[in-house]
Amino acid sequence: MARGHWLDPFARRLLEAAGQLPPRPAVPASPAVAALSPEAPGGPDPEIERDLLELRLRQQPQHRLRSADEAQHAAALGWRLDVNRASTDDWLRLPGIQPGQVDLLLRLQQGGVQLSGLDDLQRLLELPTAQLAQWEPLLLFRWYGDGLPASPAPSRLDLNRSSAAQLEQQLPQLNAERRARLLRERQRQPFQDLADLQQRLQLPPALVEQLIGRVRFSQGQAGPQLPRSA
Repeated sequence: MARGHWLDPFARRLLEAAGQLPPRPAVPASPAVAALSPEAPGGPDPEIERDLLELRLRQQPQHRLRSADEAQHAAALGWRLDVNRASTDDWLRLPGIQPGQVDLLLRLQQGGVQLSGLDDLQRLLELPTAQLAQWEPLLLFRWYGDGLPASPAPSRLDLNRSSAAQLEQQLPQLNAERRARLLRERQRQPFQDLADLQQRLQLPPALVEQLIGRVRFSQGQAGPQLPRSA
């Protein structure tokens, strides 16, 4: 029988990663075989792992990065996520991201809303700092258009519970007509998130961008609030 080439295992792993060969079932190796394996002393070879990851990123649009190490490898390979243009598959690559978070991001993107940096993303999704640090090497914030991102306010106003007076004082971006519509709409049903607010009040993207990090949405029906008479 011909002797196998030393690259055969690597070639097989590449073909398996590309989906051109079915993965082999895991078979426990004997201690003697494990001792001879090049992966035994320090785990998988980093160069092989990077090559496999590069192949998966090219050929499997829905491949999800599983850890901070994989995120670092992907960044080293040049893969980036354009936050204000990313697709569902792009977002789902990020380790630990939840479908509900992706849904919110895409609804805001469809409404023309842009995020200006890491702070916007963290406030919007309420991300733990450790998770944001995993994503940071992969994120690219490009601003499209002429408008400039607004600076966030230090405290957030609960749009499902704030009084008419609080809305007027703390959110001058909303005119009297929009405040009145907000109060009526939340009595019908509390707002779920920023994308829901934009859709139901028909707010322009530039205005929604000013609200990122400034507002929050508690759940539960608020008491009746009427706009003050002129």
